[in-house]
Amino acid sequence: MELINLQRLSEFIASAAVEVAIQDEEGDDRAPFIRKEVTKVELCPDHTHVRIYFDQQKFFAVPLGSTVLFEDKQWSAYDQLSNLTYIIRRVEEQ
Repeated sequence: MELINLQRLSEFIASAAVEVAIQDEEGDDRAPFIRKEVTKVELCPDHTHVRIYFDQQKFFAVPLGSTVLFEDKQWSAYDQLSNLTYIIRRVEEQ
């Protein structure tokens, strides 16, 4: 496991359709995975979170101290303070 690396995250999601979700500590899907296109990845102004944008205004912010796990087609970041896991997985085009 590692901490968030902006370049590696950007390469992972570059020009690929993804599904995103945020899960609680039990892994329950409070909201289902939704299909999105990531348009930009950048640090927030106070450098505490990484913003993953889906358009010019909509994004989710992942705390920089989150523990990251890269799998074949999935990136996840676990935030110990909130007990939330942020998940981005590549979608196979059909």
